[in-house]
Amino acid sequence: MAWWKSLIVIVALPLTLVVTQLAFYLLAGLVEGRDPFAQDLSPLKLLGANLSTGVTALLALVLVGRFAEVPWRFVFSAPRRFDRRRLLVSFLGSLAVVGVSFALVGLTAAEAVGWTTLSITSTTVGILVVVILSTPIQAAGEEIIFRGAVLPAAGSWFRSVKPAFLTGLIISSLMFAFLHGSTDPMLFAYYLVFSVATAVMGLITRGLEAAIAFHTANNLVVTTINALFAGGGVVAVERSEGAAGGLALLIPAAASLAALTMVWLQERRRRTA
Repeated sequence: MAWWKSLIVIVALPLTLVVTQLAFYLLAGLVEGRDPFAQDLSPLKLLGANLSTGVTALLALVLVGRFAEVPWRFVFSAPRRFDRRRLLVSFLGSLAVVGVSFALVGLTAAEAVGWTTLSITSTTVGILVVVILSTPIQAAGEEIIFRGAVLPAAGSWFRSVKPAFLTGLIISSLMFAFLHGSTDPMLFAYYLVFSVATAVMGLITRGLEAAIAFHTANNLVVTTINALFAGGGVVAVERSEGAAGGLALLIPAAASLAALTMVWLQERRRRTA
């Protein structure tokens, strides 16, 4: 891509994500009669956040396809085609890794991450329905945006592979962490580790299947647990300094690295075969 086309991709996608999310939040607030900017997630706010990511991901596919003059499927994998079996295998493995990690969080630091009592109300059911139906869209959308579009767009400023990948990795990971709106250093660092792990998964596999699978498994487990242990109400979003889990975040960070190791071993077995 020409440098200015890359710049449009890098600027337009996060801007679109923020604007569409705010629009969906305002709409959810009008429908529910609640403060749309409260630090929590109701069923409609969660749905709005997930759909805004999906809309932005569609824009990412269009921009990369037009500006780079490649088929839109290249965002998902190149030069090989998208592999559904790889997606399924990675998802099942990631589900096991994430499940174990958050079981450890529950046993060692449930209060630190804001989990209270197990309760199921109509609000809980509404959130769980939204989680099942739209979280895969949100997780896949973030991988398309940050690892499938922003990373290669920033990397296109260089001809050599290593500086291209490192530049794309730094810009996309910082953008991913900043857009999650955390002022807590530990949570910000966790988002960086998560982003780097999924980006390297893409590099190892030459596709987004493993990254999408891990991201989906992670968000399904996290949001489901948060909904079940929210005391029957909406899910609180604590991203301020000192309120995001502290050292307990080392466990899901380790899970990101464990999932990356799992993907690397799977790819090594495939290449050996």
